[in-house]
Amino acid sequence: MNTWSKWLVAALSAVLALSIFLPTASADKLSDLEKEKQQVEQDKNNLNSEIQSKNNAIIENQSELEKIMNKIQELNGEIDETQGKIDVVQAQIDQTKVEIDELKESIKKLERKIKEREELLKERARAIQLSGGSVDYIDVLLGANSFVDLIDRATAVNTLIEADRDIMREQAADKELLAEQKAEVEEKLAKQEDQKAELVDLKNSLDAQKEEQNDLQDDLKAEQKRLAKEKSTLEEQHAKAMNISSSLEKKIGKEQARLAELARKAEEKRKREEAAARKAAAQKAAASEAAASKASSASASATSVTQAAAPQSSSGFIRPATGRHTSGFGGRDIGAGHESHLGYDIANTPGTPILASASGYVSHAGSMGGYGNVIILTHVINGQNYSTVYAHLNSINVSVGQSVSQGQNIGGLGNTGRSTGPHLHFEIHIGSWNGARSNAVDPAPYIGG
Repeated sequence: MNTWSKWLVAALSAVLALSIFLPTASADKLSDLEKEKQQVEQDKNNLNSEIQSKNNAIIENQSELEKIMNKIQELNGEIDETQGKIDVVQAQIDQTKVEIDELKESIKKLERKIKEREELLKERARAIQLSGGSVDYIDVLLGANSFVDLIDRATAVNTLIEADRDIMREQAADKELLAEQKAEVEEKLAKQEDQKAELVDLKNSLDAQKEEQNDLQDDLKAEQKRLAKEKSTLEEQHAKAMNISSSLEKKIGKEQARLAELARKAEEKRKREEAAARKAAAQKAAASEAAASKASSASASATSVTQAAAPQSSSGFIRPATGRHTSGFGGRDIGAGHESHLGYDIANTPGTPILASASGYVSHAGSMGGYGNVIILTHVINGQNYSTVYAHLNSINVSVGQSVSQGQNIGGLGNTGRSTGPHLHFEIHIGSWNGARSNAVDPAPYIGG
């Protein structure tokens, strides 16, 4: 072998080695990216969990705040009630003061009247004393000069007697009233002191209620501010993690594009092989027609080959698992509210085989947030790029970069991630899969509902 031949053999060997190595290197690169993304997803999940925890704490604190605000409202009611009592007691004190002042004025008048009567009675007593020590009303009557004079004198005597009696009765009544009013004044003064003491207690209670109200408001405002700050910090960290995840998603998107190109070439090869098979079948049929006795057999054979080469479904997809359809594409009620459901759920026992819905390449195989264990396949069907997603698996039988055939067992049905029971969550995307799932379509028409 000459030098040129040796060089040519070495070059061919290098090319072959490189052709073998490159797909592995690409697969390793994608695998590393997937691991990095899984770590970021884990970090995001942890941050989301912490943010949710803070949200729950804020909601709980808000609930406490509402309770405290209700308590504050109760305190406001008690404060208003206490203020109302203060106003009533103050009004009673004011009224008592007016009544005391009126009684004191009445007492002054009574004392003046009693004093005047006493002077009058003293004058009458002195007059009686000067007249001999007594007034003999009989002598006055016997001294009458005529019957008319007698009547006049009798009337005068009766008037004087009645006047004396009235004076004595009024004097006794006024003295009794004076004593009653003085006693009433003392009673009202004592009551006023009690009212003033009650007023002091009410005002102290009012001040304590207002202080409690202010303390509760200040404490809760401070706690709410602290939680909001902690949540803001976590959200900033989450935003950074989202940016990193977005960067990785772009890298994986490029790898998906590479795999889509491989899938496109594989589909072209399949179509060429199908065309060649149809051509061979047609040629065989034509040759068979030359022999009349074998015409029927040749026609059946050609039909058989053509049918074998036909796609397994009109859409290019098959149902990925056996089981009961439990949830479709679109909105659904999840008990705690309403959410968008962008897939097709099939429930069955754990470990039920999961089949590739179409031939393609594995662009992701591993854990991914709420998907749990998930496989994402990249396909090209009739020139159109598709992605299929198989989530909540309990086992994964393929690896990133691997070529899979339609109907191949790629994993086992499970209950991982955000799942309410053993089932397969299946998605179809027109184009490459993206985190926002913006190009997801209803899988039902593709797999026959």
